[in-house]
Amino acid sequence: MQVLDYEQRFSSLKSFYESLLSNLIKMDFPPKEAYETAKEFFGATSVRFAGVDGTMYSRPLFDLMVFFGGAYASTGTITFSEDKLPTVEYDERTARHGTGISSVVPIYVNEIPDVDQAFFEASQPDEISLGKPLTEESIINNSTVANWMMTFAEYYLAYKLAADIEQNIRVILLDRSLSIERASLLYDTSKRVLWEVKSNILGVKVDGEPVDINELTIARQHVCNENLGLPPPRADYLRYAIINLLKQKGALSKKQILTEFAIKDEKRAKRVERSLRHLVKSSVLTEKNEVYTLNRKYVNTWERIKKLVVSVGDRFFFAENPETANLMKIVKDGKEYWLTTLDIALLTLFTLHMLMEECWKRHILLIGVTKDTAARDFKRQLIPIMHSNDLLETAVSRETLEKLPNTDRMILQSASILNTEKITPPWSLIEYDSAFRTVLPDKQNRKGYISGAIKNKIGLEKTFLKTYVQLSQAKTDKMLRSNVLLVDRLVYPEYDYKPENIVEFWNELSDGTKEPVEMILFMDRNVPNRIQNLTMNVLVAMTPPNIPEAFGHNTPLFIADKIAKWNYGQFKRVVDTTAEWILNNHKLRRFIFYMSTFRERRTAIEAARREQI
Repeated sequence: MQVLDYEQRFSSLKSFYESLLSNLIKMDFPPKEAYETAKEFFGATSVRFAGVDGTMYSRPLFDLMVFFGGAYASTGTITFSEDKLPTVEYDERTARHGTGISSVVPIYVNEIPDVDQAFFEASQPDEISLGKPLTEESIINNSTVANWMMTFAEYYLAYKLAADIEQNIRVILLDRSLSIERASLLYDTSKRVLWEVKSNILGVKVDGEPVDINELTIARQHVCNENLGLPPPRADYLRYAIINLLKQKGALSKKQILTEFAIKDEKRAKRVERSLRHLVKSSVLTEKNEVYTLNRKYVNTWERIKKLVVSVGDRFFFAENPETANLMKIVKDGKEYWLTTLDIALLTLFTLHMLMEECWKRHILLIGVTKDTAARDFKRQLIPIMHSNDLLETAVSRETLEKLPNTDRMILQSASILNTEKITPPWSLIEYDSAFRTVLPDKQNRKGYISGAIKNKIGLEKTFLKTYVQLSQAKTDKMLRSNVLLVDRLVYPEYDYKPENIVEFWNELSDGTKEPVEMILFMDRNVPNRIQNLTMNVLVAMTPPNIPEAFGHNTPLFIADKIAKWNYGQFKRVVDTTAEWILNNHKLRRFIFYMSTFRERRTAIEAARREQI
């Protein structure tokens, strides 16, 4: 039945290209235009690039768990030409001389629940969750420490490359979806009730002052770009917009703040008033004679948080003589404390914000490429919203959309195969604001209105643009095509934030307040998009024609993955060999008998029994 259901869904795709996709898929990416854009965007036609990928490993060793996490980069140079695709040169001996960071952390199994937020309980933040089975096996199987180490390593390495002026990397590729990762990190750090009990970076002294809870709150949403109007003065971002405004302008009255935000509506003005009261109550702002100023302590919050991230990151990945015996411990008030995975999640989110800031400042092209994706926002959100607001040339019924395959990747991949003469790789879908994945058509079907997908909350707009691309097809068989990839990139105001690319919607909150939401949308394939053209030229030039297992993917990320796997293999051998040495050392025989678990002992005896003499 599942197979028949999919057959029916595929049959409905044959006409889908003509009725809709023909106007949303771009297939022409002129190298001359990319050459001109590169010259303007980078200030050069030949630039350095880096692809970053990570790896992780964990294994139990008696009553210890050994965690390994690292990230590695493949680097090279891309040169743009006026009359042909860019040429790509890869640095030789990247595996030996390339850039990479990693860390190894051994933790006693019984201490993992104190370190790993997978075992934290928000309802009882100062206690271990009794609802989850804390057997050795469940702790080992459910631990996320190695995964968090790898994630932090990937973003920290990308930031280090972006901030290194000598290396002058101008294109950074990550094997992750930037917009989805940021949303995920925000979710993983959203339970403030856990911070005071489980976050040990809280209270760490930077420049002689301890980091407090307000500073972590501010840094969590620190995506500031004046040219893009970020953070926007709406919904949950209003407080951060006020903080950012007062940081720039100094002292302002409520009336001046409303003028700066162009707010005239009475209900929106009341929301500003409530936010000001809350910020004064939490000591973020000070008020005197109805004039508000940012508390002096929080003027330099972002600079202090950046220093914290760099000091912890450098210790974690580069320290030769750390001040603590374990790299996942930090010293605070003369005592050692574990860095919990909640701390690492916060540090990773701050690192992503630092990377974005660096890319905006230095005009670095930041691209995320995801191989396998189950995203459905093109089908479930973008098309219905465009349709209900008359932004599509042709009408698409809800029944037609329901009949399509479940994921965006399958819709586009199938449409490509069923229309081989009309769709020729490389092609790309139009680019649209990543915030579309957090919105739905208005529940009352009003034109110009949208609703947040979960609890009427809408993600941060004008930050990332996403699309889907297909980069390769076989020369001998036109139906043999590479997988469709999800690609998202940073928004660059000079190129993307233009009147013809802006769509404005209204979002009605529970108290009846109506707030405007600006999103970036390249309406159809005929709207000029210079950064998309530049990105596609880069991705096509980096698509390997002669590596079967990387067909239609990205060579820098493929090489980075190979380097990561090589390092994984090297480290695994070190740990496994150490374990074998301990097991076979006759001096440690008694120690091994008592320290090994029942399962380990049973496995060893059963293996010996099976051996043929």
